[in-house]
Amino acid sequence: MAFLSDTLARVKPSPTIAVTNKARELKEAGRDVIGLGAGEPDFDTPDNIKQAAIAAIEAGKTKYTAVDGIPELKKAICAKFARENGLSYTPAQITVASGGKQVLYNALVATLNPGDEVIIPAPYWVSYPDMVLLAGGTPVFVTGEMEAGYKISPEALEAAITPKTKWFIFNSPSNPSGAAYSREELKALTDVLMRHPQVWVMSDDMYEHLVFGGFEFTTPAQVEPGLYDRTLTCNGVSKAYAMTGWRIGYAGGPEALIKAIGKVQSQSTSNPCSISQYAAVEALNGPQDYIAESRVAFERRRDLVVAALNTCPGISCPTPEGAFYVYPSIAGCLGKTSAGGAQITDDESFATALLEETGVAVVFGAAFGLSPNFRISYATSDAALTEACARIKAFCEGLK
Repeated sequence: MAFLSDTLARVKPSPTIAVTNKARELKEAGRDVIGLGAGEPDFDTPDNIKQAAIAAIEAGKTKYTAVDGIPELKKAICAKFARENGLSYTPAQITVASGGKQVLYNALVATLNPGDEVIIPAPYWVSYPDMVLLAGGTPVFVTGEMEAGYKISPEALEAAITPKTKWFIFNSPSNPSGAAYSREELKALTDVLMRHPQVWVMSDDMYEHLVFGGFEFTTPAQVEPGLYDRTLTCNGVSKAYAMTGWRIGYAGGPEALIKAIGKVQSQSTSNPCSISQYAAVEALNGPQDYIAESRVAFERRRDLVVAALNTCPGISCPTPEGAFYVYPSIAGCLGKTSAGGAQITDDESFATALLEETGVAVVFGAAFGLSPNFRISYATSDAALTEACARIKAFCEGLK
């Protein structure tokens, strides 16, 4: 009898975490490494948020809380949804967890049965398929090609829906491509979903505030109120407020689903960190200046990276609408040999050779379900990005 679970054999470790760890190991060994793998703002958490956490510690707010969030935070989340998304939720319709990932995982565990299908647009965040598999479901992929801005068409979505489809996972702006759907593009997808009442929508809005060039963010239940009763609108403070390590994610949805999610959480982690919750209250209720300031910096970095990568032989890099990622194609590099003698047969061999020969760490596209590409996180300094792009250009110029 095998000791490890058969379910565990269905999933793989996170490639993004693997790349980040590899870059860290090389740095510790003395290599000059520029890590562009982690999806994490390089800015510090705003001072008002840190001070709120300190005040919570000093006030002794260090005990267990309600399993799925303190009342103050749930109230702040309701206000945020109403203010920014035009969505009306009560505290009973809100769940808070230790990061956005836990919210998604809890929802899938609470709802999926063997044979249930979950539609996931590709390229996708690396964790979506594996969370579906861990929860006993079957991921179904719909590809958005680079020529379409990495966005899926309504026709492709409709073709993927079957009687077994339970969820459609929607992520805009997207990790890894940065693609964001306009209101009109999203309405075309929600029109499809309205024709299939068995399909629920899991909208991952984590990069909501990181949109550029006047782009207007919208979320499915906002665009199509008819989907409100079967949509879980997910978000968090990690990206918007540079609070990745604080681990606070949240969601709004139908009360029965929220209760089921709370039941899963009550028997796994129980409540999120109490201090992080009080910090998140300040993040949502306090001054919002940081969001606009960071958006300016990220847009500048996007433009820097896109322009630089498009001068690299064999690389084509579209300009994304949001998030802090670019997802260039390396189709023109395939079949070549690097200056160090590596055969570039796919995006994984490209990323491996790039790291070993130049010290630039990126994540290969196969991890996100669309090749031949790689992902760069430009959530780092302008100087580091400039140097990294120069190394990538030199690497590409050395391909024969």
